[in-house]
Formats: sequence, structure tokens, C-alpha cells
Amino acid sequence: MKKKDSRSKEWTGSKKSKENHPKKKQKIQIIESKENGEKAQKKNSGKKKKTSTGQKKQEKQKAYTRHKDDAQLKGGRSSYRNSRHLFGAKMSEQLEHGENVSSLAYEVGRELGLSDEACNDLIVAGFFHDIGKAQISSATEGKNTMLVEEMNSVRQHPRVGYDILKRHGFSEEICRDVLYHHENMDGSGYPESLEGANIPLGACILRVCDVFCALIQDRPYRSAFSPENAMKMMIEEVEKYNLKVFLAFQRVLHRSPDGSISMPEVRPEVRGVWKKL
Repeated sequence: MKKKDSRSKEWTGSKKSKENHPKKKQKIQIIESKENGEKAQKKNSGKKKKTSTGQKKQEKQKAYTRHKDDAQLKGGRSSYRNSRHLFGAKMSEQLEHGENVSSLAYEVGRELGLSDEACNDLIVAGFFHDIGKAQISSATEGKNTMLVEEMNSVRQHPRVGYDILKRHGFSEEICRDVLYHHENMDGSGYPESLEGANIPLGACILRVCDVFCALIQDRPYRSAFSPENAMKMMIEEVEKYNLKVFLAFQRVLHRSPDGSISMPEVRPEVRGVWKKL
């Protein structure tokens, strides 16, 4: 019995001594540290992947938000792609706008005491002032153009209109008024950035009448403004208009007995000129 006990003690002791051996301990520590290092590396790489994926999602969301914010335009447009073209108005709407500008310009000309000939020229110029848009519209039809491109095209329409009317034998006065009907007194207009007295009087009259008639009419990119709001908007930018013309324009629109803003009735002489066109 004693021998067995001593052997067992010796065996147990030898096992412990092997485990406690400094070299063996060092090997175990190296292996363990290696395994722990690999585990940590895997864990960290997993975290990195998760972080990078999360970052990508955040960046995509930010980019989408930026795009959405940049694309949000006045009038409820939700895309920088112009799916509702600036030239998208029906021909009947374009004719209505031309007639409104024509009739109003005639009344403003009379209010300013211009000659019958000059007033008749305003009827024609007012009716055809946007004729250049028709040619540009047909050229861009069916194309998925960007809003910026269409705005550049819009800025070409006075010159295109001038060329069309010139080819068809209209007077220089009428052609000139159409060419400059988007010029502003402060030099911020187009196509030539004219200012002050360099802008023909007829063009100044068309400018005021065109802006007002455009504001009170529905457009493909916005709803119509009330006549009162349209007038307020124009007063806020009065530096763009010939003041003498603007005051005459206001007197014409306030002719109603109650003083409300309203378009004047179309005179028979104006309709007579339209029929000849």
C-alpha cells in the first residue's frame, strides 16, 4: 500500500512539475496570446466592416437628402430634371397670354398719351412678344432637358422672336420692342442687359404688362397668383420697371369703381388688329 501511494505521489508530482516547467509555461503563453490576438483581430475587423457599412448608409442618406434639398424648387418641383417643361403650356394658354399682354399694353400706351400708331404697334408687339418660344419649344420637344438648359433657351426667345418678325416684314419698332421686352431698368434683364433710357419705351410697357399677365396665369411649374399678390410682388421689384410706365399701368388696373385690381375689357379696335394678324 505504501509503495502504491508513493508512486501515485511521485506521478502526481511529476505531472505538476511538467506543467510548472518554465519552458512549457512560455510555450502555452505564446500559443494563448497568439489565439487571443487572432480572435481580437477577427473581432476588430468585424467591427470595422460594420462601421464602414454604417458609414456608407449614412453617407448615402446624406447624399440623398442633399440631392432632395437641392432639387426642391419653387412651385413644388421635386426634381432637377424638368419633367414639366417651361414650354409645356398649351397653345391656347400661350394665345391667351399674348392677348392679355396685347390688350393691357394698348391701354397703358393710351394712358401715357401715345399716338394711335404707337398704340397699334403695342397691340401687335404684345400679341407676338413670346413668338420666339414657339420655335425653341419645338426644338426641345421630346428631349429630357435639364432646367438650367431650358432657362438658357428661354433667354434666347426675345432674339428669336425678333428674327421671326423681321423676316415677316414687321416694322423695326415692333421687332425692337419684342427684342427688348425682358430688359430691366437696373440692367439685370436680357438679352443685352440694357438699362435706363437705353430701353425703348414700347419695350418698357411690354415688360410691365408681360410680368403681371404671367403672374396671374397658371404655368406648368406653378399656380396663378391673385392680381393683388401679383401687384405686391411687382412693387417689391419696382426698380426693374420704368416708373412712369409703372404708374400708368397701375392707373389702368385700378379703373374699376371699387378700386380693385382688374384687367380692362378688350376694346373693339384691339380685336380688329388681332383679326388682321
